[in-house]
Amino acid sequence: MATTFVPQKQDRASDAQFKTALHGKNSTSKTGFFAAISKNADAQKAAVSEYFKHWDDKRPSTETEDDKKTRLEEYATLTKHYYNLVTDFYEYGWGTSFHFSRFYKGEAFRQSIARHEHYLALKMGLTAGMKVLDVGCGVGGPAQEISRFTDCNITGLNNNDYQVERANYYAERLGLEDNLNFVKGDFMQMDFEPETFDAVYAIEATVHAPVLEGVYGEIYKVLKPGGTFGVYEWVMTDKYDESIPLHREVCYGIEIGDGIPKMYKAEVAEQALKNVGFEIVHQEDLAARKDDIPWYYPLAPEWRYCRSIGDLVTIFRTSWLGRQVTMKAVGLLEKVHLAPAGSQKVTEALEEAAVNLVLGAKLGLFTPMMLYVAKKPL
Repeated sequence: MATTFVPQKQDRASDAQFKTALHGKNSTSKTGFFAAISKNADAQKAAVSEYFKHWDDKRPSTETEDDKKTRLEEYATLTKHYYNLVTDFYEYGWGTSFHFSRFYKGEAFRQSIARHEHYLALKMGLTAGMKVLDVGCGVGGPAQEISRFTDCNITGLNNNDYQVERANYYAERLGLEDNLNFVKGDFMQMDFEPETFDAVYAIEATVHAPVLEGVYGEIYKVLKPGGTFGVYEWVMTDKYDESIPLHREVCYGIEIGDGIPKMYKAEVAEQALKNVGFEIVHQEDLAARKDDIPWYYPLAPEWRYCRSIGDLVTIFRTSWLGRQVTMKAVGLLEKVHLAPAGSQKVTEALEEAAVNLVLGAKLGLFTPMMLYVAKKPL
C-alpha cells in the first residue's frame, strides 16, 4: 500500500520575489564563485536561517523524532533554500550537470559525466521526437546533453526559481530553446495533465522527496501508458544499519550537506516503485561494478586519473585541498564583508557532505547511482 503524504503548500509569488531579492533582477549575469559571493546579504541570511534551522545544534545522537518529522514536512522549503545557497558553488566546482558518474581509464571528467547521461537515455530507449520530463533538472546540464544525444524534447521541472531561470538561459544561449523548456514546480504535486509524457527521468534528484511513493506516484500519473521512467537514485545499501552509530553519522552527514530530508535504503525505493504501479524492467547499482577508478575520485582525487588541464582545474576544486582553499577564501571574504554572512557555513556543510559521501562509498553503505528503469503498464 502506498504511503499517504500531504505535500507542502506552495507560494510561487513569494518564491519568485525571494529569488530576485537574493540574486538581483539579472541573475544570469554572474556564475560560479563570483555569483556565490555576490548575493544580497539580508536574503542570504534568511536562506541560511531557513535551511540550517533543521540541522543547527543537532546530531544523530541528539535529534528528536520531531526534528525528523519537521524535515519531512518542510521538504520543499528545505530543498529550495539548499539550492539557493549551493547552486553557484556547484557550478563553480562541478559544471552544469550536478551528478556523479563512473569513470573509464583515459576518460576526461566531462566525458564521463556525458556518458553517464547517455547511458540512462540508452537504457530508457529515448528517441527523436519523444516528449520527456526531467524531474529535478538542476540548471539543465543533463537535459542539454540528452536532448542533443537523442533529439528528444525535454521539459525540466524544478522547485528552485534561480535554477529554472539559469536553465532556460543556458538553453537559449546554446540554441536549444526549441527542444528544452524549464518550469517551476514541486515534484510531489505536479501541474502537468495526466499521461502527458512519453518518458520521464530523474538524475540524483528524487532523493529530495520526503516520501518516495509521493514523487514516484506523480511521475506515474504524468507518464503515458507504456511509458518509461529511468532514475539514478541516491540510496543507502543493504549494508547500512541505522542502529550502528557510525552508519547513522555517515548518512546524517550526507543529508545535512546535500539538502536531503531523509535518506532511504535501496529496498525502500524498489518497493515504492512497485507500490505506485511501476514494473521494474532493469535495476543495477552501477557503483558496485568493479571499476578501476571509483565514482568518488573527484572528491578524494587520484591526480593520475586526470586527462586534461580542464580535469586538473575541476578535480582541484572538488578535492579536499581545493575545498579547503574555497572555505578559507570564502571565510576571509565574509570577514571583510565582501561575501554575505553564512557563506562559509554553506561551504562547511558541503565539506561534511563530501567527507561522508566518500566514507559511505568506501564502507559500501551508499550509492549515488542505483539505476532503475521501470514501465507504466499499458
